[in-house]
Amino acid sequence: MAHPSQLGFQDAASPVMEELLHFHDHALMIVFLISTLVLYIIVAMVSTKLTNKYILDSQEIEIVWTILPAVILILIALPSLRILYLMDEINDPHLTVKAMGHQWYWSYEYTDYEDLGFDSYMIPTQDLTPGQFRLLETDHRMVVPMESPIRVLVSAEDVLHSWAVPALGVKNSRRPRTPKPNSLYCLPPWSILWTVLWNLWCQPQFYTNCSSSRPTSTFRKLILPHAW
Repeated sequence: MAHPSQLGFQDAASPVMEELLHFHDHALMIVFLISTLVLYIIVAMVSTKLTNKYILDSQEIEIVWTILPAVILILIALPSLRILYLMDEINDPHLTVKAMGHQWYWSYEYTDYEDLGFDSYMIPTQDLTPGQFRLLETDHRMVVPMESPIRVLVSAEDVLHSWAVPALGVKNSRRPRTPKPNSLYCLPPWSILWTVLWNLWCQPQFYTNCSSSRPTSTFRKLILPHAW
């Protein structure tokens, strides 16, 4: 869950987000080691008073600083490609939901059911009740079962919209009338309660009034699969 002054990611609520967190730690450790090595070399070169006037080239050093960056890039690229393929896999979804972005609200359609759709508007600040979150509450929430593969078709009606659920590791920016599927899978929470509320963000702020309706909906995981 997000909290004030947070520097890191939210707690992972899906297998994809867990993989992204592991990759983040992996890449950050590589960056830390490289930064430490470069800082040590800079300090050593600045602080030493010794120089060698007779070294014109060094084949060994050139081989090392050519091969080592390639190895580092491979160590970063391989897990990154694995996560990209994992995020694109949508195998036998239990439910398909179509999310259409408008200025400035979202429309949801459950395509597996007839005539099941609704519009989701952000609740104005002056209409909030005690306990509700400013800029995070909507009049209608998208409800899907947890522990079930879900396919979400994200598109836009007018301008560029971004549909994102940070806790699930999902972000999809779409141009008008160019739908793209996303796979969702929510892990059960570590509590006896089976209801989890995730914030859904309309992230880009490129147009008028987008900042006032950034999270145009909330994403709610509800019920176990057999009770859906």
